[in-house]
Amino acid sequence: MELRDYQVTAIDQGTEILMKYHLLYLAFQTRTGKTLIALNIAKGFTNVLFVTKKKAIDSINHDYILGRFSYHLTVINYESVHKVNGIFDLIILDEAHSLGSFPKPCKRVKDLQRFTNHKPIIYLSATPSPESWSQLYHQIYLSSYSPFKQSNFYKWAHDFVNITKKYLYNRETNDYKDANKMLIWVNIKHLFLMKTQEDAGFKVEVEERFLTAKMPDNLKNIIAGVMRDKVYIDDKFSIVADTAVKVMQKVHQLSSGTVIDDNGYQIISEFKAQYMAQWAEGRKIVIFYKFKSEFDMLKRSFPKWTDNAFTFQSSEDLTFLGQFQSAREGIRLDTAEAIIFFNIDFSFLSYEQARNRIASFERSNKAILYWLFSDTGIERRIYKALMKKEDYTLKYFNHDRINFRAALE
Repeated sequence: MELRDYQVTAIDQGTEILMKYHLLYLAFQTRTGKTLIALNIAKGFTNVLFVTKKKAIDSINHDYILGRFSYHLTVINYESVHKVNGIFDLIILDEAHSLGSFPKPCKRVKDLQRFTNHKPIIYLSATPSPESWSQLYHQIYLSSYSPFKQSNFYKWAHDFVNITKKYLYNRETNDYKDANKMLIWVNIKHLFLMKTQEDAGFKVEVEERFLTAKMPDNLKNIIAGVMRDKVYIDDKFSIVADTAVKVMQKVHQLSSGTVIDDNGYQIISEFKAQYMAQWAEGRKIVIFYKFKSEFDMLKRSFPKWTDNAFTFQSSEDLTFLGQFQSAREGIRLDTAEAIIFFNIDFSFLSYEQARNRIASFERSNKAILYWLFSDTGIERRIYKALMKKEDYTLKYFNHDRINFRAALE
């Protein structure tokens, strides 16, 4: 397997950092090859544990086989770590930001602790702290060689976070998001190697385009009813949205033709899926969806589908169907002609990571991302927030709702 010059340099630099500090963080942007770099750094070890997302396992095993590495590699997803037994002399943690919950550690951190004690660790993530630098504490806390000496997050936050107050369910609580970036960075920068796509020589930019499907009148009426009355009940559906957050959530679901009502996941209209199937005929595409019921109707419209990225990459006529949160990380989809966002997630991180799936060194043609919006749904309003690199929140929804209701009538 041929390595690029910057990858060879990163392997040398990363090996030096790992040997000196027993901890290395590869903060390389998506598709710059951090997995392959980590696998090569691992050459100096005997028994390696690689923890990742489930959908990335096939790709990592494929790279391991192509690299003809002599060490033993165990690749497992985070949800199955508790099933693993053995003694490993190196731990590689892919998409490490998923370990960054605070103020309390998440279950993944607790599951990993029995493997990481006094073991060298390589962390991999394009976005080490996507929401707050406080997310770095429990990632590095896993290492016995952490530069942070505080024994728990609360003691650490006393030194590294501007602790403020917020209200959650009408109760005052501490907010730990405002971490001191400069102070944290001074303590950890010697452990990091960083690389952007531009630094790595990416020449292909993703072009964004828009598709619009006409929403049927009955769906407009249901959305208008939910926004006006916080409830919509007929002989088929029982939609109750008794808070502002629930109204926002139901409107989001309904804008693409589905809803989660009192009876579970429901498909009200397949107008978007039918539009997509007609438009995509003869194209090799990736479709990202949000809700389970969207997946159900897309499978009907695209009978030749897969949710396995490795299978899709080598196919000629399959459509990849991926849920935003489960498929936005750790997989490669660059043989696609285009990515379509069938629905739109509230999270800027979901947008950014899903968007990057189509980019790679090998691509020479233009990478295209299509947004599929309904003509009167909420999707365009969410899009505007994401373009500001912000999540779509209730603040945005409350600002939009008067104009949005008028557009439905």
